[in-house]
Amino acid sequence: MAPFIPEEKIAEIKDACNIVDVVGETVLLKKAGKNYLGLCPFHAEKTPSFTVSPDKQMFYCFGCGEGGNVFSFLMKQQGTSFPETVKLLAERTGVALPEQRQTPEQKRRLSEREAILDLNDLTVGLYQKTLQRDPRGQAARDYLSKRGFRPEVIEAYRIGFAPAGWDNLARYFERRGVPLDVAYKAGLVAPRRQGQGYYDRFRERIIFPIANHRGKVIAFGGRVLDDALPKYLNSPETEVYRKSHSLYGLDIAQAHCRAAELVYIVEGYFDAIALYQNGIRNAVGTLGTALTNHHVRMLRGYIGQTGRAILVFDSDDAGIKAAHRSIEIFAREFVDARILVLPPGHDPDTFMTKFGPEAFIEKAQKAKGIMPFLIDAAIERHGTSMEGRIKTLGDVAEPMAAFEDPVARSVYIKYLSERVDIDEAAILEKIRQMAPISASGSPQGQSGRPGAIPTMPPKISGGSRLERQLVAMMLQYPDILPEIRKQNVVALINDPALRMIGQEILGERDPGSQHNEYSKEVSPDDVRSIKANLSVQDENWEYNGCLGLIKQFIASKSHHAKDDLEEQIRQAENDNDFNRVAQLLREKNDRAVKYDKLKMEIQKRSN
Repeated sequence: MAPFIPEEKIAEIKDACNIVDVVGETVLLKKAGKNYLGLCPFHAEKTPSFTVSPDKQMFYCFGCGEGGNVFSFLMKQQGTSFPETVKLLAERTGVALPEQRQTPEQKRRLSEREAILDLNDLTVGLYQKTLQRDPRGQAARDYLSKRGFRPEVIEAYRIGFAPAGWDNLARYFERRGVPLDVAYKAGLVAPRRQGQGYYDRFRERIIFPIANHRGKVIAFGGRVLDDALPKYLNSPETEVYRKSHSLYGLDIAQAHCRAAELVYIVEGYFDAIALYQNGIRNAVGTLGTALTNHHVRMLRGYIGQTGRAILVFDSDDAGIKAAHRSIEIFAREFVDARILVLPPGHDPDTFMTKFGPEAFIEKAQKAKGIMPFLIDAAIERHGTSMEGRIKTLGDVAEPMAAFEDPVARSVYIKYLSERVDIDEAAILEKIRQMAPISASGSPQGQSGRPGAIPTMPPKISGGSRLERQLVAMMLQYPDILPEIRKQNVVALINDPALRMIGQEILGERDPGSQHNEYSKEVSPDDVRSIKANLSVQDENWEYNGCLGLIKQFIASKSHHAKDDLEEQIRQAENDNDFNRVAQLLREKNDRAVKYDKLKMEIQKRSN
């Protein structure tokens, strides 16, 4: 089969993309010399080790070893295939792709994703039109007006209305030739339980489109106008929508979260919109599911290393339950999380209507950290009697064990000790008892948790420092390649992965070839990771400096070769093999002459 996408088109798309812009949409990047630095979106870390090089158009994480170009970043982050990623970036950059030969599975996935997204766009328009101009939308217009929704806010969130009737949307699709099996895969209709055909999933509900960070509508949520049950109804998961990866309002809030290094996490559509209406634009809502590791890591990408997440609840019980569920995730991702509980009977909308947005912001600034909140809530629940203090410790020891940062854990132990008058050593022992146990029987730290990222970065390469520097130079300073080729330097590299990369740079090896003599020693992932790491090394290469490095490298190899020859000569003398001794002495002399000549040539070119 011919290549799925022509190489020249891939190169054109790559040249048209700025990796800093693409990565910066979901990772808060800050300038650090020639490169940009941020928290890695692929593993939990407290100190940024994720580097993006605009010069090389590469990224590399020194914490977990992930690295590559703009294509590999999106594939890893979004879980898309290479063809899907190329198509996404082609649309972004305006590069036209030719008709492509695809496997049946590639066709199915691309076709289904595109069809669902197109259908969602069509549906948004219909629901918006129904809300704005259709007589059937009058009750919904009255409801939203009563709730204080301004027209510009309704427009910003693309709010619509699904009227009463079992098959309004299904018949609308049929009139436009839309296959209803596609609408079913999009979660917009469902098959009738009796007879044939489909009925509308959303009926007589205000519709809240759910978009991804690029603003593409991936799902819908609907709310009834009265107290009928279920009050809220969401789309099922589809090829483009996963609840554990999605947050309401993220497309609108992301830029504001990045600017403020702060995100408000609320319980649904109305709360997120209420904050927006009151000038607080950095709010997202959960979608009927608890916060997941992916949610927190995604938000951490916007707020950065020093950012803060404030979880907003309308009752203590809701706050306590959510804090218990999410504390381990926030601790593992090193996110400063706070809990804001509103007064009884208030949600964000009613609170700001009565007290104003300034009062909400002031209350948010005083919000307790997630661990102190749990400690105080446990003390209030159990009291300060002897039994109460023991129960409090039992309640909070397990959440506290989630904090692997020794400083944070020490601070919380001290806080708890002072509040319940229990010795810090006893609290620490209780926490250790609550730590998960590994298969070996020892408490697990971060590196012991199943699926956790090791605290130490992976081995970069077995090659020497000089070999790594040499290959980094070849990647970053192509002007030196004729000299590398002339001196046959790559052949002197011992490390298999580094030698493979050197051969690829010189065009002596097909980068995609799996059939090589090193395949048992080096995996393609190893090669990609090493190449990404070396590509972002921040070196100011100049021609003379490159010549000096080549000279140093050859001298090192010559020295090692000389030592090896002298050892062979000694062995031949011990064996009384004088013919072999004479041969080795001639080889030693020839190498010395060759090295001196090479040294003089390099010296001459560097002057």
